[in-house]
Amino acid sequence: MKKSLIFLTGFMGSGKSTVGPILAEKIGYDFIDVDELIEKVEGQSIVDIFRERGEIYFRNIERKILRETIFKLSKFVVALGGGTITFEDNLYLVKEVGILIYLKASPETLVQRIKFKTDRPLLLGPDGRILPEEILLERVLTLLKIREPFYLQADFYVSTDDKGIKETVEEILKKIEDKIA
Repeated sequence: MKKSLIFLTGFMGSGKSTVGPILAEKIGYDFIDVDELIEKVEGQSIVDIFRERGEIYFRNIERKILRETIFKLSKFVVALGGGTITFEDNLYLVKEVGILIYLKASPETLVQRIKFKTDRPLLLGPDGRILPEEILLERVLTLLKIREPFYLQADFYVSTDDKGIKETVEEILKKIEDKIA
């Protein structure tokens, strides 16, 4: 069965928000970033949501927005948050209604891409500051150990290590050409 939704999953810094709009344009789909949608609906940044209301609140909002949104969408590329599919009901729903693609990058690559980001609450210190690189790598490794079993349930994965955005998009296009509506 051909599907009209493509979901991008992967760790923070794997390229979901960068690759997504380009992929969408290439196939004539629209693009939506779940994290950006959450910020718009909640009227505050994800860092502030985590700080003021906690991760459980954030995950509940994420689940609600995902459910409310995807049934209204057709011909969209959707960038999921890094932890979205670590909840079985989200994973099941996404796989049921679309094609799930895991953008995979090594822990070292991820650290290089995210080490100066201040908008990733799970990768900041308790004081809200950027972590030193070696501690950041430990945090990435710990989170990847938890998340990768979920990511690997994607329909397929594409490595974004040592690859430009254009090459990544081309590889995805080859893998989805006969699967999209």
